[in-house]
Amino acid sequence: MKQIQPVSIWYQGAMTPAVIFNMVSISDNLTTSATFYYQLYSATNIVLADGNLTMDGADYTNYSSNPASNDFAYTWGAGKLNLTLV
Repeated sequence: MKQIQPVSIWYQGAMTPAVIFNMVSISDNLTTSATFYYQLYSATNIVLADGNLTMDGADYTNYSSNPASNDFAYTWGAGKLNLTLV
């Protein structure tokens, strides 16, 4: 889990700030692509949004050869979702 700059998400009739970004690998063919499941949480650990992201091409090549692959994946995912890690 990584902290993010707050982003407002509509949740049960009100704009609620998401402040935590979580992402886990749910599929990796170890050759060309990986799929990640992400969640955006409120400060009280309520899931405000979730979904899947698929990494392939040069991004996957860089990810799979990076010794800090977890950090690479989080930075990549945050970029895809227009989030800023803090």
